[in-house]
Amino acid sequence: MEDVLREASGAVALTIEAIAVLIVGWGSIEAAVALARITIGGQATHGARKDAWRRLGTWLLLGLEFELAADIVQTVISPGWEDIGALGAIAAIRTFLNYFLEKDLRETTTEIRTA
Repeated sequence: MEDVLREASGAVALTIEAIAVLIVGWGSIEAAVALARITIGGQATHGARKDAWRRLGTWLLLGLEFELAADIVQTVISPGWEDIGALGAIAAIRTFLNYFLEKDLRETTTEIRTA
């Protein structure tokens, strides 16, 4: 039974990781297209670039959340201390990244609204 759960959790984790890759890829393409339009259209203002960055940051945050979910799923079935330590380190790093990226996004959104 444990082997079946391990196999299933591996498949679920891989699916979640694939979703994370798609999310980050989509956000990156969206940001690249937005920056190309801004540059080609001659509208390369600081606010326009910040908006493109803010949208990319939002996609990155979502992708990081999916990656953390995949790591949790991989560690759920019979975790060893090494697995738990690795998950803790990964979770701490991703939480740190999420916190500061979200903080920057909030500040940017506030700047755009007050401008």
